[in-house]
Amino acid sequence: MDYLDLQPIANAAGTVTLPGSKSITNRVLLLAALAEGTTLVRDPLQADDTTVMLDALRKLGIAWSAQSDGALSVPGAGGPFAVRRADLFLGNAGTAFRPLAAVLALCGGEYKLSGVPRMHERPIGDLVDALAALGSAIDYLGTKGYPPLAVHAGAMRAGGEVEVRGDVSSQFLTALLMALPLARSDTRVRVKGDLISKPYVEITLNLMRRFGIDVVREGWQSFTVPAKRYSSPGEIHVEGDASSASYFLAAGAISGLTGGGPVRVKGVGRASIQGDVRFVEVLERMGAGIAMGDDWIEVGAGAAATSGRLHALDADLNHIPDAAMTVAVAALFADGTSTLRNIASWRVKETDRLAAMAHELRKLGATVEEGPDFLRITPPSGSRLTAKARIDTYDDHRMAMCFSLAALGGVPVRINDPKCVAKTFPEYFDVLASISRA
Repeated sequence: MDYLDLQPIANAAGTVTLPGSKSITNRVLLLAALAEGTTLVRDPLQADDTTVMLDALRKLGIAWSAQSDGALSVPGAGGPFAVRRADLFLGNAGTAFRPLAAVLALCGGEYKLSGVPRMHERPIGDLVDALAALGSAIDYLGTKGYPPLAVHAGAMRAGGEVEVRGDVSSQFLTALLMALPLARSDTRVRVKGDLISKPYVEITLNLMRRFGIDVVREGWQSFTVPAKRYSSPGEIHVEGDASSASYFLAAGAISGLTGGGPVRVKGVGRASIQGDVRFVEVLERMGAGIAMGDDWIEVGAGAAATSGRLHALDADLNHIPDAAMTVAVAALFADGTSTLRNIASWRVKETDRLAAMAHELRKLGATVEEGPDFLRITPPSGSRLTAKARIDTYDDHRMAMCFSLAALGGVPVRINDPKCVAKTFPEYFDVLASISRA
């Protein structure tokens, strides 16, 4: 197995320009492909998850082109895709698989959607059930409730009302919202149960508005989607990835404990549409010093520097599930036991992140209690991390990136399969090295 040995990092300081947001890039690419007109997408993320979306769109007849400055020109279909038969491989990209499954169910063709083995373990049954209630015809090609899928030309009914569960993955609701403008009349979506990861749905609604579709929201339980063609805004900018920002911001917070830092990220700030910018609120609770502009955030020494340890916390992190993984590693540098609550969605991500995080945190000397939807983390005795821990990453990019912060504990750490960061941030370790001080 490939691995990367990280040497102890005394502190981190400097400025990082973030890659584009995965969540925004894949949503924008699909909306642009469905819209009337051509969209110039500026600063898109270039990584594995967006590559599989682009490959799929090309197979569906969207002749996008890359510009010399890295922008993408995407000519829209002006409605359902003209290509009515395709076999699509979507890797482990939930932001591509779920929305495309919903859109293709309304396109009236024959499509096969598959991915890597882990994608075939990630649930999709609630989305398929909702689409079936609208008249779609979708078969499971393996285990019921999971990909791969065969999408057929169904007898989609016109509008009405449909239900979808909200307590497993917000991507099910996002997929329906993005697809339903293709329906023949307005459709109301009712959410069963509590909707998790609401900020990601906010991203969806915001971007749909940019493409001319105003969804009427009644709280978080009802969404009315008009049957209307998407229209291109002409040009759209992809802001930096707020989830990726969390690693560098946490590095600034940890470095601030010993007089290091600060670390500034460029590309997200108080004007961001991404919920993960609220990660800075968690760092502030932990005693870090925070400064923000419209498109930048800086983290350094704060109140915690007086004791040399971050403040332990007990927090509901349902609204920032990806950045919550960074909180778990930051908890290794806290002055007591931290509890991360309402993170059951970790179970159905790129790996079972609850189990994986608990296992790897223990390798660094932490005492960890794993519950069905929480982690309770106590730093190692004497606050000294175990040296030369070998961190397994489970083919999960966020496992590799968040555990790289352990090197700030003054110990070397080995990251197994570091190339898994290519899913969203291929240059991550080079960027981390650029702000690391020995």
